[in-house]
Amino acid sequence: MSVRRVSWVIAMVCLALVTASAGRTLSASGQEAQKPRRAPDIFFVPTPTEVVDAMLKVAGVGRNDIVYDLGCGDGRIVATAARDYGARGIGIDIDPQRVAESKETAKKFGVADKVKIMEGDIFEMPIGDATVVALYLLPSLNVKLMPKLMKELKPGTRIVSHDFDMQGQWAPEKHIEVTDKDGMKHDVYFWTIPKQ
Repeated sequence: MSVRRVSWVIAMVCLALVTASAGRTLSASGQEAQKPRRAPDIFFVPTPTEVVDAMLKVAGVGRNDIVYDLGCGDGRIVATAARDYGARGIGIDIDPQRVAESKETAKKFGVADKVKIMEGDIFEMPIGDATVVALYLLPSLNVKLMPKLMKELKPGTRIVSHDFDMQGQWAPEKHIEVTDKDGMKHDVYFWTIPKQ
């Protein structure tokens, strides 16, 4: 892993920790107040176009697929899946700003009728009708999601992740490296939900 990549990963982890702690508020008594919505576990970093294409290709996305993007950010993965591969897309994000951006992306791509964006917690929202699941989360979150993926997804459902694997908990079936237009290298990992 390059020094640039290591620095980027460290920055991502630090910002995620700051974001999580910034979401806490204190009541007048000094006790932590109840928050109606959980803070995001990770901050938004856009997936480069070259990586989006590689993810969708390695997952073999086609017009019969329902592509879920868990932590969809600006919605570019599900919008591209709909526009370029004929799939239906469902994006889930806990951040209302990202949800609004994703809906705009779907409109801009001309696929608002094929893409649904929902605000919610990826650990709580149902995902059982997905045929492909896209991830761009920290490795610890990927591992935390594994029980949900195994429980809710049908055997044969494809999982594809940008940059982060399952920390040795689940070996990928494929691992490719993609170079973006700025010359930065990215990893793409692929798994298939096994038969129970």
